[in-house]
Amino acid sequence: MNAQKMEIAGIPAMLYGTDSEKLYLFVHGRYSQKEEAEHFAQIASIKGFQVLSFDLPKHGERQHDAYPCTVQNGVHDLRSIYDFIQPQRKTLSLFACSLGAYFSLLAYKDFIFETCLFLSPILDMERLIQNMMSWANVHEDLLREKKEIPTSFGETLSWDYYTYVKNNPIVTWNSPTSILYGSNDNLTERHILDRFANKFNCTVEIMLDGEHYFHTEEQLKVLHQWMQNNTK
Repeated sequence: MNAQKMEIAGIPAMLYGTDSEKLYLFVHGRYSQKEEAEHFAQIASIKGFQVLSFDLPKHGERQHDAYPCTVQNGVHDLRSIYDFIQPQRKTLSLFACSLGAYFSLLAYKDFIFETCLFLSPILDMERLIQNMMSWANVHEDLLREKKEIPTSFGETLSWDYYTYVKNNPIVTWNSPTSILYGSNDNLTERHILDRFANKFNCTVEIMLDGEHYFHTEEQLKVLHQWMQNNTK
């Protein structure tokens, strides 16, 4: 399909589809890249949308940059992308996955999208970091003292990241939102999903035995159908 590489405020981006006043911003998750949007873009383009995706800090073409993938940098970049594209489009919607959904909840809390689709979203980062601290047997006082602590499961716990998250809870989200969630998601617990969905009146589809990362043949079929049904 049509795809145009570009750079927005120094951020590598990809625009999929033919010219349209309707556009989805696509925010990928951890360990992914902007090209992950192509499958969704194929579905969205049939319904008259273009899709704009971009690399988060330390992802895709930016993986060797010194600019770290902190929550502050993620929010900054998402706002830069929005500020660039919003004046050009009549209809703006959002697709966000995992960490990208969490960054979106912070960056776009004061905006209203026509439609918002969340795949395996991180909805309570404070809770997730506390869980990771428990997995790593790290107490809050130790993290405050050390500032950063690497873990055996590949994540680095950061005091600055943690305090930013604690000081910026998700209290506002006004976009109509549909969520696809796997019942075996090990990053966002079911009660966190239910609390968020109830508070912000979200539509939720739960895949029995689905995981945080949709990757098996069966999971990808469910994902494809969900995207088809909810892209509007």
